[in-house]
Amino acid sequence: MSMGTAERHRAPEGDDASEVSVPVVYETPGREVVEAGRVPRTREPQAAYRPLWREEPARRRRLPDPVRTAAVRAVIVVAVTLILAMVAFLCTLAESWLAFPMVLGSVAGTVVATWGVLDVWVTRQVWNQRHGVVSVPSSTARAMRRERRRARRQARRAERGQERIGRRGGTGQLSHP
Repeated sequence: MSMGTAERHRAPEGDDASEVSVPVVYETPGREVVEAGRVPRTREPQAAYRPLWREEPARRRRLPDPVRTAAVRAVIVVAVTLILAMVAFLCTLAESWLAFPMVLGSVAGTVVATWGVLDVWVTRQVWNQRHGVVSVPSSTARAMRRERRRARRQARRAERGQERIGRRGGTGQLSHP
C-alpha cells in the first residue's frame, strides 16, 4: 500500500500535531504542481481525497470461467503457432536444415490452434445451453420460461376465482334460491 502525503508527514504519537504545518500541493491536469500555501496539520487525514481514476461499468459482461479458460488456452496456442510459422519462414530464407521440422511443427500447430478456437466456440455454446443464457428471441429456453410464467398466471387467476366464490356465502351456492 502506498503512502499519501498525509501518512508520510504524520507526526509521531505524543507530539503536538497542531504546531507543525504541511504544504498543501494540488496537481492540475496538463500543468505543473502548484503549491497553495501552508496549512496547519491535524491528526485527522486530509478531507479532500481525489481518486486517480474513475471506475466505469463494463460495457459487456465478463465471460464465464470455462469459456475464459478456453479462450486463454486458444490465444496461447495461436501465438505459439504464429511464432513457429515465422521461424519456419526465416529458416527457409536462410536455407537452414531446421526449415523442414519447423514447417511440420507449424502444420501441427495450425491443427491444434484450429481445435483451440473451436473449443472456445463449443464451450461457449455448451455453457449457454446449460445455464439458459439465450440471445435469440425464439430460443427454447426463453419459450420455456414464457410457458412457466403463463401457467403461474393461470394458477393465480384460478385461485383468486375460488377465493371470490368462497366469500360470497360460504355455502357453495352460486346464486340465491
